[in-house]
Amino acid sequence: MIAIRSEREIGLIREANQIVAAVHDMLSGMVRPGVATIELDRAAEALIRERGAKPAFKGYRGFPATLCVSVDEEVVHGIPGKRVLREGELVSIDCGALYRGYYGDAAVTLPCGEVDEARLGLMRATSRALARAVAAARAGNFLRAVGRAVEGVCRPAGYGIVRDFVGHGIGTEMHEEPQILNFDSGENGPLLREGMVLAIEPMVNLGTHRVRVLRDGWTVVTADGKPSAHFEHTVAVRKDGGEILSQGSLLRWGLLDGVEDEACGPGAAGEKA
Repeated sequence: MIAIRSEREIGLIREANQIVAAVHDMLSGMVRPGVATIELDRAAEALIRERGAKPAFKGYRGFPATLCVSVDEEVVHGIPGKRVLREGELVSIDCGALYRGYYGDAAVTLPCGEVDEARLGLMRATSRALARAVAAARAGNFLRAVGRAVEGVCRPAGYGIVRDFVGHGIGTEMHEEPQILNFDSGENGPLLREGMVLAIEPMVNLGTHRVRVLRDGWTVVTADGKPSAHFEHTVAVRKDGGEILSQGSLLRWGLLDGVEDEACGPGAAGEKA
């Protein structure tokens, strides 16, 4: 069953997500060459606990860290550790917080220093896909519209849309119904109703959509070793489109600053400023 949240509940989910947003805003200033991913994790946990919340990921199904930090060919669920960030890599950071019984969850992909045109194009397309998907999270639409919005940006551009991992409902549990595909499955799925809360998270690869899980049991990487990007917002379904509950001040989060409205793929990346 898909929960319909009251305005009070949505307010609490927003509070949890604003803690997550504050973490992302802080970490955006820390992502640079020479920084170990564990440093990001420690800073995130400290801020979450300072705000009176708990790291939602730490201990969840045995996950050992506060953040998922996935670098370049890592798609999602990267475990922070000794890996040192290098110039030109993409760094995807996924963060969750539990506050007053409700969950916040959001992700962003950041460039480490200067990145090449292919990576920049991938980031821009994935961010744009999230923005389109949020707009499609409108009461009266079927859930299919969300996946179709992501696919409509990324498939024509030649990117691989991850199929093995999806978005989800969120509220009093980290993962609730429904599962949110990032592609058009051909089935309408449930009718979206005002008050549903969704964690929409396109995961898009520069090459193939295929992925595999490393021996640590968590880290998901692209099958061909090419870079991946991941953006996520927690969104309340409204009459006029999704209301972003996890919006922070970070310009590159949710919609990259200055992104054009055309698809930007491997053959076109960097053609638009």
